[in-house]
Amino acid sequence: MKKVLLCSLMFCLAFTAFGQQKQLGETELEMSPAQTIEATTLVDDTETTKDVPVMTFTEEVYNFGTIQSGEKVEHVFKFTNTGTAPLVIEGAKSTCGCTVPRFPKEAVLPGQSAEISVVFNSKGKSGRQRKPINITANTIPALTTVYIDGKVERTK
Repeated sequence: MKKVLLCSLMFCLAFTAFGQQKQLGETELEMSPAQTIEATTLVDDTETTKDVPVMTFTEEVYNFGTIQSGEKVEHVFKFTNTGTAPLVIEGAKSTCGCTVPRFPKEAVLPGQSAEISVVFNSKGKSGRQRKPINITANTIPALTTVYIDGKVERTK
């Protein structure tokens, strides 16, 4: 998906440049040295991002259904590095202390699978709960988010 977006961006830039040249008609399209450097930089950036890790999850949202307040839910998010470079997770955290993720500290090689384990403690919670787990890694973009979702009922 990321490669498709990058290719689409490159196509749009090329199409825009072609359109500008066509609008000039018979005159020659001239580029200042700064424009030449900018175009070169874009190509160089594209070359450096072709070998990147890609984190592909089997599911991005886990619905735990309905539980009673005080219960804990544990879920394992499985993923595969479908990219072409080793994947290194730098961190994983949620927006509150009630949701605690554990992630692999070692690199996940291309083609390998790994897991992020998440424990949600519903103590003091009620109603619908949708907790994000924000994963920072050496991917493009650097932030990937999965969710644990469900309903917590107050104990009677």
